[in-house]
Amino acid sequence: MVQDYAIRCAVEIDETTPMYLIDRPDWVGKNEITTVRYLFLIFVIMPVLEMWLLINVGAQIGALPTIGLVLLTAFVGVNLLRYQGFDTLWRGQRRFAEGQLPAQEIAEGIILAVSGALLLTPGFVTDAIGFAGLIPMVRGAVARLVLSRMVVSGVAMGSSASGFSASGGRVDLSTSAGSTKSNDIIEGESWDEK
Repeated sequence: MVQDYAIRCAVEIDETTPMYLIDRPDWVGKNEITTVRYLFLIFVIMPVLEMWLLINVGAQIGALPTIGLVLLTAFVGVNLLRYQGFDTLWRGQRRFAEGQLPAQEIAEGIILAVSGALLLTPGFVTDAIGFAGLIPMVRGAVARLVLSRMVVSGVAMGSSASGFSASGGRVDLSTSAGSTKSNDIIEGESWDEK
């Protein structure tokens, strides 16, 4: 889409003007170009690839075995997903009970949800990606990669010698920010003045 726009501009301006000299319009940023490429891959290339594979596998082993294979992978995948999902939920609850941020487990839960959707989608490529998301080592590595690139802007709460303080800042989700290391109990009271 954006390349077509650049080609159109090159033709409209001058056929001798190199395309790298033509700036993209203000409404097209780098993120939009990347998003359009991913959407094109997901909604155009992937279904065409899936249909091509299903047709070729169907031609090799027959239509009914192909349909059976697709249903079998969905059934096995959903059962594995249930087991992995409960394991991830249990680990997240344990980390939360220890006073740590279960960011890794939350990211793995999202990966499991996407893997489940891919496993329910008919096709061999989506099944392969979905099964890869069910492998704990792969899922953990992808979650760590996502968390290492993710920074949340907001207010970071902390304590100081004079009491509690809040400052605007960035919170790195790849660490257990805000977790307490000691078992100190802090008592307090609150009231609402009207």
